[in-house]
Amino acid sequence: MKITKSLFGKTNEGSEVELFTLTNNNQVTVKITNYGAIITSIETPDKNGNLTNIACGFEKFENYISTEYLGSYPYFGCICGRVCNRIAEGKFTLEGKNYSLAVNNGPNHLHGGLVGYDRRLFAAEMIQESEIVGVKLSYLSPDMEEGYPGNLKVSCTYTLNNNNELAIEYGAETDQTTIVNLTNHTYFNLTGGKEQILNHELQLPAKSFTLNVASIPTGEILPVEGTVNDFLTAKKLGKDIAGLEDGYDLNFVLDNNDGSMVYAGCLSEETSGRKVEVYTTQPGIQLYTGYWIPELIIDGQKKFGRYSGVALETQHFPDAINKPHFAPVTLAPGQKFFEKTIYKFGTK
Repeated sequence: MKITKSLFGKTNEGSEVELFTLTNNNQVTVKITNYGAIITSIETPDKNGNLTNIACGFEKFENYISTEYLGSYPYFGCICGRVCNRIAEGKFTLEGKNYSLAVNNGPNHLHGGLVGYDRRLFAAEMIQESEIVGVKLSYLSPDMEEGYPGNLKVSCTYTLNNNNELAIEYGAETDQTTIVNLTNHTYFNLTGGKEQILNHELQLPAKSFTLNVASIPTGEILPVEGTVNDFLTAKKLGKDIAGLEDGYDLNFVLDNNDGSMVYAGCLSEETSGRKVEVYTTQPGIQLYTGYWIPELIIDGQKKFGRYSGVALETQHFPDAINKPHFAPVTLAPGQKFFEKTIYKFGTK
């Protein structure tokens, strides 16, 4: 196993951006940049040993900051925070004080605001041990950044081992009561982008989901049985998608209330034979089938577009701060935020 570091580019402000390449002994290679803690690519072998990048991302840093990409921004591969997913109308109350955040997704606040963690530069520390290689990325989010209270020390540690497991560990500490909900927004396409993801098969153990109205949970938790949201038995993502206006963009309930590591799902694709298993300590997993991914011209070629990737975002539930019966997203001084997710790559 090995890890290497290279220069990936420079921000508009002139700061250097680094790229870390993690490689194990089974030809699995993961590339991560300290800009937005973004996973830029995940190269894995198919059933015939052919290597392909199965994550939506770019080979050049300039594409991540281009106006074309940011104009219809799909958050490829990044860490979303201080609070991922949506907060209704960008409003919440904490310890009797009302807070208003940027409204950047229709009437709601999404993925931390106008400039969330997805567009911040993290400090990086390489990890090389006998069983793992990785990188620890750290960022100090100042009090009232994007409207959130408290100075928040955030860390995101990526590690790869020879079991083909990419682990993501999130940590945070605050000096003032705040709210935190972190996820990674990697989109998978197990064909390496040759086809849309509608023929990918997904199996989720979740027996229920949070009912949405206009992308915000109502607070009701409903059973998946008898609905298009039933993935208890593996089925193709495209099977029931025609009846959904914008495809799937829904939080599934993992019945994991004590923060233990649980199985959260498996994505697979027949022609490549590839699969990705998901394990997490988080209580929910957001399935997003990429309806709004823009089609882009990259080096003269059309790339991406609708249904070109599927995100499996482990998280606390959307708008949890405004739903007292959802697992809490508050963090107080002296408490330590910790969550872990594992994506395990293999073949069927």
